[in-house]
Amino acid sequence: MKIQILGTGCPKCKKLAELAEKTLLENGFKFELEKVTDVFQIMKFKVMSTPALAIDGKVKVSGRIPAPEEIIKFAQDAQNE
Repeated sequence: MKIQILGTGCPKCKKLAELAEKTLLENGFKFELEKVTDVFQIMKFKVMSTPALAIDGKVKVSGRIPAPEEIIKFAQDAQNE
């Protein structure tokens, strides 16, 4: 599973990256984490506000930091696709 944090490196983007990594590790998910900071790459995801979380190339949430429970649900859904 590929987790992508979309954002230019603001404090909220960094917090989302830390939270996603910690949450997924604690719950036994196998994943690769990528921080996408290039504005042109972020635009390819059609994200208008950051931070954003994408799993396997699909944006799951943008403009806010999701709760750990949401991150787990997104990851579980991605594994079942």
